[in-house]
Amino acid sequence: MGRPRVPLLSRERIRTAALDLIDRDGLADLSMRKLGAELGVQAASLYGHYPTKDDLLDDIADGITADIDTTFFDTADWRTALMDWARSYRAALVRHPNFVPYLAAGPGAREENLRVADDVYGGLVRAGWPPRTATMIGAAARYVVVGSTVSSFSSGFSDDVTLYDRYPHLKQGAHLLRGRAEEIDSESFELAMGAFVAGLEPRYAALRAGRTSATG
Repeated sequence: MGRPRVPLLSRERIRTAALDLIDRDGLADLSMRKLGAELGVQAASLYGHYPTKDDLLDDIADGITADIDTTFFDTADWRTALMDWARSYRAALVRHPNFVPYLAAGPGAREENLRVADDVYGGLVRAGWPPRTATMIGAAARYVVVGSTVSSFSSGFSDDVTLYDRYPHLKQGAHLLRGRAEEIDSESFELAMGAFVAGLEPRYAALRAGRTSATG
């Protein structure tokens, strides 16, 4: 028998093609019909692997989230672990910015999201943070990560210096931001996360002091 003219479908092949489409055209443009055309098959052929588009998107989300490293909470102090986890989280998201709005919807019932949430929460509680505070720390860090990847602040500026003539402060360098967007966005994220972790330190010290006093 000769080779099939269209390569056999698999969940991995469908998932990869869908993510390539999202990266290229945006999340809103993804449809099963368009994905089928990209793969050289009818849309109906996809439903044997993914009954709905949401099933496909959830599988893509799990694949992206699986790259987020939470092992830092097993080996480092909470400050280092929080920073390194946030960096890993951002790195996973920034590779697929068009997919971030779907990931931002929350953990839901997705396995990998729940794994990450459990590891972060557990690591913070083991470090001595009260459960409620550990939940808020994880949520606040997530706000910083997702906010830093959902859009690029720096690339939103124009290279045309004349646009900023009426703005005395912006005209000094706003036209240069677009060309350095990746650097500025990355360093802005580091600034925000670093300030957040540093801001937690006095609360943690007070918490430890209170426990020491109670023990004494």
